Amino acid sequence: QVQLVESGGGLVQTGGSLRLSCAASGSFTSIRVMGWYRQAPENQRELVATISSGGSPNYADSVKGRFTISRDNAKNTVYLQMNSLKPEDTAVYYCNAATKYYGISNIDTWGQGTQVTVSS
Repeated sequence: QVQLVESGGGLVQTGGSLRLSCAASGSFTSIRVMGWYRQAPENQRELVATISSGGSPNYADSVKGRFTISRDNAKNTVYLQMNSLKPEDTAVYYCNAATKYYGISNIDTWGQGTQVTVSS
């Protein structure tokens, strides 16, 4: 079983910055992809950014140039640096990890979510 613990959400004014962290623990032999998704009220969960084990990032168009995803493989942790925040970035942000446990691949795990609120 894999656990993801998120931290770093909060309330910030438009134009401000926040940094989210997500640490993975539990039973896995490797973490293939880690990422961040978000869900605003009455909206579907959407991709924010993902990063491969080799460090290749992928961003939603809405956050390109403002958000930066990174990971520390030694700490099994993924980060999301969010700059120039806008009210439309307000959502619950969820960490996701695709892990491998010996011969079992793509075990999909979600964190509990952390609230990000951007005031106008």
